[in-house]
Amino acid sequence: MHKKLLAAALVAALASTGAAAAVPTVSQARIDAVVRMMEAQGQPSSPQMREMVREQLVTAEILRQEAIKQGLDKSADYRAELENMQTMALANRLVREYQRSHPVSQAELVAEYNKLKGEFKPKTTYHARHILVGSEAEANAVLESLKKGKPFDQLAREKSTDTGSKGNGGDLGWNEPGAFVAPFSEAMTRLAKGQVTSKPVKSEFGWHIIKLDDIKTEAAPPMEALRPQLEQRVMGAKVEEYVKSLKKRAAQ
Repeated sequence: MHKKLLAAALVAALASTGAAAAVPTVSQARIDAVVRMMEAQGQPSSPQMREMVREQLVTAEILRQEAIKQGLDKSADYRAELENMQTMALANRLVREYQRSHPVSQAELVAEYNKLKGEFKPKTTYHARHILVGSEAEANAVLESLKKGKPFDQLAREKSTDTGSKGNGGDLGWNEPGAFVAPFSEAMTRLAKGQVTSKPVKSEFGWHIIKLDDIKTEAAPPMEALRPQLEQRVMGAKVEEYVKSLKKRAAQ
């Protein structure tokens, strides 16, 4: 019984058969089995949910009985479908039993985390400002003003032709080097925190004076933050090896 099965649709189908007179009963075990499946899919159990499941199973049972009366259970297609469903149900039950009896250990989690950590590529981002002008002479004049103590953000507001950043004192925010054209990013990444380029940097947009406000390198997330993903990866690998061993045994 799939969680998306709508009781209303079944009731409508049932009404069209005229078979609603005798209401069959369904076992509590069948109800519990569906409830467990729905809980595993993230639906919280409640009296309302259990009643909905019961109604769906009752409706499905009435439809099943009518299908048998019409001889639909005798078709080869139905028998093949039923066999496939039984096979998948038992296979899934075996996997769940294997997972229950072979839980992921802390050591396995640590090993998987260390493996992922070794593959982790730290990302470095830069918080830069710039003043963009149209000529090298203008850029040198800006540098002279900075050497005399004029604030960078003030000069950006007064001199920069970059309308997108000049109002914020030339602030470009946090970016990876690849966000900028090559001459700009190469000059920026050579700066230390708080440093300004010693000479103008020419790009296709004009002449830049660049200041590096800050730099940060993203560290690998802690193991606890990745625990659900790690458990899933480890258990997936364990189940895969288990299935391989069964296939190998069956081939012998």
